[in-house]
Amino acid sequence: MASSKLVQLESTRRAAIELRIDPFARRDRIVKMAIVKSGKVVIILAGRHAGKKAVVIKNVEDGNSADKRFSHCLVAGIARGPRKVTRGMSKKKVEKRSRTMKPFVKYINVRHVFPTRYQVDMDLKKAVDEADLVGDKKVEVKKNLKKIFEDRYLNQKQITSEKKAAGSNYFFQKLRF
Repeated sequence: MASSKLVQLESTRRAAIELRIDPFARRDRIVKMAIVKSGKVVIILAGRHAGKKAVVIKNVEDGNSADKRFSHCLVAGIARGPRKVTRGMSKKKVEKRSRTMKPFVKYINVRHVFPTRYQVDMDLKKAVDEADLVGDKKVEVKKNLKKIFEDRYLNQKQITSEKKAAGSNYFFQKLRF
């Protein structure tokens, strides 16, 4: 059994040498890009928002811009999540506790995000325009995001797709590890 695997590995290496491909080259970057798509819920791994959940808005596979020469994506996430809600609370109190949400928007290197299996169908492309991410307009973008996030959080039961509902539920839960 082990010898058959060895023969298979040797034949793969010979084919790679004939094609002049390095058989031991890292391929994780290629695999990751296929997973990180618009609407995917990701966990930020590095920086100020490390450990926070976000949704991918736009994905740039090849960093052609002068300042970002790496594959990156535009994400919108929750810097501070909604407070705990119980069944006994009134509707007014639930709305008040959901207003504590604080969103963030930023470009981030693809290697610094961890894609999850969940997907969200929030329409964030209309709310976040790339030209508005500079200066004072970023504050307006965050206000719009906060409204979208609060609306989705309060109306989670109205989502028709079971898969999208699970993604939305996961996105608003606190990360436990």
